[in-house]
Amino acid sequence: MRQYSADLTPPWKRPKPVPEAPAEPGLVVEEPGTGFCGAVIRCEAGTVTLEDRFGKHRVFPLEPGGFLLEGRVVTLVRPASSAPVRPTRTASGSVAVPGARARVARAGRIYVEGRHDAELVEKVWGDDLRVEGVVVEYLEGVDDLPSIVAEFAPGPDAKLGVLVDHLLPGTKEWRIARSVTSEHALVVGHPYIDIWEAVKPSSVGIEAWPRVPHGQDWKTGVCRALGWPENTGAVWQAILKRVGSYKDLEPELLGRVEELIDFVTVS
Repeated sequence: MRQYSADLTPPWKRPKPVPEAPAEPGLVVEEPGTGFCGAVIRCEAGTVTLEDRFGKHRVFPLEPGGFLLEGRVVTLVRPASSAPVRPTRTASGSVAVPGARARVARAGRIYVEGRHDAELVEKVWGDDLRVEGVVVEYLEGVDDLPSIVAEFAPGPDAKLGVLVDHLLPGTKEWRIARSVTSEHALVVGHPYIDIWEAVKPSSVGIEAWPRVPHGQDWKTGVCRALGWPENTGAVWQAILKRVGSYKDLEPELLGRVEELIDFVTVS
């Protein structure tokens, strides 16, 4: 007796199965619902992260037939390896070194002006600093910088780099920086009143950092102007969470930090 399939749809009308494509790093696909086109940088359980040519990241669910690959509908699946796809670059934009162990700390150091500065440098350049064996410490201000440099006694095998906020010609900070700069001690600075300003306004969802009247605490003034809570510590942690990579920072800060890293690591 002839057996009939429960599906009476003629074969030529049945939809063809959607092919699967492993979400390997670098694979370029398009999400048709939004038109977002980018390369895979991370694939985790249930989601894939794409990066477009402008460096923008978007996270999408791994749904059947959810992407276009060279114009064809595909279903993205996790690669054969169960481990998440890891980015090929660090947050600073350097080439990532998977599995690299932290180098034994150098005698040289980088000092930054304030805890918030240190936290930002760690978040963006932390991977690079561990590979290079560079320790970052923070100062409470530059007034004690001459005595700190004298005690550190920088030399050919123990260079000292210092990052200073609001380092402008003719200021007190500028004169102190010049007094301690030497062949083995480099002091550089950015033009911002506070390290908060070195984060691009667009990254924290504002049009611009507000101007704060002279004589008023800058962080407190910013919080008042923007209607943020006046708990500057909590606000800073919220800002820091918005920083994903060097792309969220102003060039004037990026160049100075890279300069310091090169200074303390190059013999």
